[in-house]
Order: sequence, then structure tokens, then C-alpha cells
Amino acid sequence: MLEEIISYAHNLERVLDNLKEGIIAHDTNRRIFYFNQEAEKITGYAKQDVLGKDCHLAFGKPFCGSCCHFCGDRPVIGDKEECITHIQTRQGEFRRIEMRVTAMADNQGEILGVLAAFRDLTGILNLQLKAEKSEGFADIIGQDVKMLEIFQQIRNIAAYDYPVHISGETGTGKELVAAALHSESPRSHGPFVPINCGALPEALIESELFGHVKGAFTGAIRDKKGRFELADGGTVFLDEVAELSKPIQVKLLRFLQEGEFERLGGEKTISVNVKVISATNKDLKNEVRSNRFRDDLYYRLNVIPIHLPPLRERKSDIPLLIEHFLKEAARRNGQKPRRISIEALSLMTAYRWPGNVRELQNAIQFAVVKSQGNIIRPEDIPIEIQSDIHSVKPRHSVGKLNDFIVTSALERSGDNKVKAANLLGVGRATLYRYLKNREQMAGNRKCRGDRPVAPIVNMAMNYAAASMARRSAISIRTRSRDLSRPRAFLFLSI
Repeated sequence: MLEEIISYAHNLERVLDNLKEGIIAHDTNRRIFYFNQEAEKITGYAKQDVLGKDCHLAFGKPFCGSCCHFCGDRPVIGDKEECITHIQTRQGEFRRIEMRVTAMADNQGEILGVLAAFRDLTGILNLQLKAEKSEGFADIIGQDVKMLEIFQQIRNIAAYDYPVHISGETGTGKELVAAALHSESPRSHGPFVPINCGALPEALIESELFGHVKGAFTGAIRDKKGRFELADGGTVFLDEVAELSKPIQVKLLRFLQEGEFERLGGEKTISVNVKVISATNKDLKNEVRSNRFRDDLYYRLNVIPIHLPPLRERKSDIPLLIEHFLKEAARRNGQKPRRISIEALSLMTAYRWPGNVRELQNAIQFAVVKSQGNIIRPEDIPIEIQSDIHSVKPRHSVGKLNDFIVTSALERSGDNKVKAANLLGVGRATLYRYLKNREQMAGNRKCRGDRPVAPIVNMAMNYAAASMARRSAISIRTRSRDLSRPRAFLFLSI
């Protein structure tokens, strides 16, 4: 009975039209012979506009983007393949879609065409970003509100071919953002060519960027394409663009204005179609004021600016990044993922991370190698992080010291007052004055007939309680004989 129902073409079409996935099918000549209602809804194209047409011509480009297997002379496709790509609707909107491509073959195994099922992920991603439920975006880890704004900015501008300039301190992930801008754009099927302008020798940088012809200089034994030519149809990423010399800046400016250049030593004008993304850890405006960077090139590159916050301004992402790097290390080394102790996490959260995410990654790799067990402890963290935490402790005056921090410091130092003062960030004399004041206050209470309370709420009691209640919070309460006197509480975290 079921086979009889499906055998009728209009019934099969009705089944496919009720699916919540878009369905498109074409033969080996890329002629579209099926396009369901959900495909119309997602793409904005009506069925009558695409049926019988070449898939590449109907949509103005390969519908499957980088997943297309029919761009060459002979299609090469497995039984079933999955990918995530981007399409441009008829209304000009860009959508992120998940696609499954299945080969259709006859009884002899000869491929007759392909069927692609796809669904729109754009709305799902937007909801994740708004609900802050996504751990990251396009290989960038972060849930901090500043990073969520960056993710949304990437999505908003990826569809446009205007130059983008990414600024931020070293190690903040500028190349990851550039790669995300490429992968989220309609150019994702094209090449992504990164260029570290600061690493290229001055004598070779023009040849690397624009190519050269045979005989252009000693050692040029053949023609060579430059990075811009290799990136044709895709994206070129100019990292550390502030390091370019003035002559190269002039040639880059002309390319940005006209989209044309000549190879070194050549006369033929070459045109390429690339999106330009630049980045630097320097203040380009300051470089312009110092006459080290051309102002006209600055305005050409800085059409759409993106600024990446340093890690110290998004410390809520540190635990997430640590977990990611621990899993990455475990996967690379074929081990079970290590965990990090609360004490070690506290140290790493308090650190300022001048090297940002890159420094954090290096610190985790060091800790993984040094740690002997499954848990990373404070002693496994690089020594410069531990010493920096102690050196930047805020200095306290006598008025800002309290029983809790003084007691904790004395316990950690083994009742050594010099070491305790160093931990508290105060001078030795300051700590002595505080302790002396406490003793005088206790003596005054004795004279008034109050129950004696030892200095710093009876250190001996605290030390004993601390040793018995390790890793727990203890509340020690001292009562005055006079019940009308307010009660004092000390919470000691071990």
C-alpha cells in the first residue's frame, strides 16, 4: 500500500513539500529537476525560476559553495557528505546552512545526479548568541559579553567585501577573527591567505605580495605569483600591517583603490578579486601621527574596524579557555583531560595576562607537562605567574587590614611576621602596629571586665580549626559577656 502511494509522483512531491528541510536535486549536467517548498522559503527563489536551469547559473554561483562537487569536468562525490556553508538569498541576505549531499545512482552504480537536503542555521545561531549559550563562534572561545558583541559583529559584516581592520594586543586572536570573517562570508569557498608583514624581509616583501617575473632580480629563475594573486576569489589577511615600509604602502594603496597591480619587474597589469583584512597590535592612528604610516592607506584599510579586548578585560572567559586548552592537550597527547584545582584557577584568574590568550595557552601546556597527577595545582603553574601575583598585591594601610586577611597571612607564613607582611603587601612596621593595636584593644576589654578575647580572634583557635576543617568554610563566633554588645563573626576559607 505504501509503495502504491509513493509511486504517484504528486504524492511523493507532497511528502517532500511537508519536510522541514530544503530539498534540491539536479542531474550530472547540474540541471535542477526538484526544488521543494522549504527550499523556496530558505532561498527566496520560486520553483519555476530554477527548475530546468544550471544550478550555478540559477543562483549566480555554486549553490553548495565550497561543498560543490560539480565544479570540475568529472563529479567526485561519496555516498553521503555533510558540510556547513553560506548562501545568498534572492533578497540579498546571507544565510548559514547545514547541508547533506547524497549521490543518486542507477542499478549499475552510475551517478545520475545529487540530492541535497539543507536547513537554515542562521536563526539558531542568533538565539544562541542572544541567550549566551554558545561557548564560542567559528573556533573562537568566549562567552563574555564583549566577545558576544564581537561574534555578532563578525556575522553582520562578513557578507560585505569592504576592508576590515582588526586591532588588539598581541595574542588576542586577531587571525582567528580574520579566518572567521572569511569562513562566514560568501568567499568561504575561496582561499584564505594570511601574510605576516613583520616576518617578511624588506628585500622580498614586494615579491611576496605582488609576485615577480623571471629575471626581475638575481635568483628569479621563473615567474612567481604573489599572495594577492594566490588569494583571488578569496580573502587576504595582512597581519602586522603597520610594519610595511612606505614604498610598499604606496603600492598597496593603489591596489586597494583599483584592484590592480604589476608583478615585480613586469609590465602586465593583473586584476584580482580579493577581500582585504588587516590587523596590528599597534595604534595605527598614532603611527599616522608619527608619520610612520600613510593616512590615506589608514582610511582605506580602516573602513570597518574591529577591536579585540585583552584577556584581562574578559576574565569570565578564563575558566572556559582553560577547559578548552586542557581538552586540546589531552586530545593531542592521547591522554585523559586533566582538571585544575580551585587554588590554581584563582591564581590564573588574578593574573593580568599581558600575552593574552596565547600566554594562557602556553601556561596550560607547561602545567600539563609539569603536573604529576590528574589535577593541576598552583605549584604546576609557571613561576612568573606565581611571582607576579605576589608582586602586584595591593598595599594595605593599618586601617584597611582586618582580622581575616591578617590571620590568613600569618597561617600561610607559619606565623612568620616578615613573610606575612610581604603577603599582605604592607611594611613590617605596619603589621606590627596593627597587632599592637589589637593587643591594646584586648587589654582595654579586660580592664572593663569583659571576657578576654585574644588578639586576632584567638589565633590558636583559628589554626586548630583550620587544620581540622581543611577545604571547608568555618564560622568562628566570639560572644561578649554583655549580650547587648554586637556579635563578631570570622569566616575562614581554607
